[in-house]
Amino acid sequence: MTTNTKAMKTTTAKKVNRPKLIVGSLETCDLPEIGIQNLQMRVDTGAKTSSLHVDNLKKFKKNNATWVAFDIHPDVHNVEDVLHCEAALHDVRNIKSSNGVSEERYVIKTLLQLSEKHAWPIQITLTNRADMSNLMLLGREGMGKRLLVDPSKTFLFTDSD
Repeated sequence: MTTNTKAMKTTTAKKVNRPKLIVGSLETCDLPEIGIQNLQMRVDTGAKTSSLHVDNLKKFKKNNATWVAFDIHPDVHNVEDVLHCEAALHDVRNIKSSNGVSEERYVIKTLLQLSEKHAWPIQITLTNRADMSNLMLLGREGMGKRLLVDPSKTFLFTDSD
């Protein structure tokens, strides 16, 4: 009996260590899939989930799927400016806020864009953040392994390419 043995070449996928983006505790982002541009957000490594302050939150059916409609005031200095948004409902979760109170929140999945070259999908809970100073909070899950945060600085991110 003859055995023909060929050396098998195995390849392993190499992890690509992409450089992380350095951001400050405050940054500006776009959420282009829901029509939001130049939104100031707090980058918070202490928060697990990302959240967005919305008004007039309503659930509805569209093409046999559950969607949410909501209003946002993208310019905190001009409350007359209202943007109406709609997005597919991704999930409903119980979230414990920073004051320790749990609430049920709708979750949407949308694209977070810091620049033309730096965008990724994130999940955002929709809530009333009226008592907070920023309309959006970017939590650890939304940051993934993409960002390094310098909490002593603000608006550090610039697209250097």
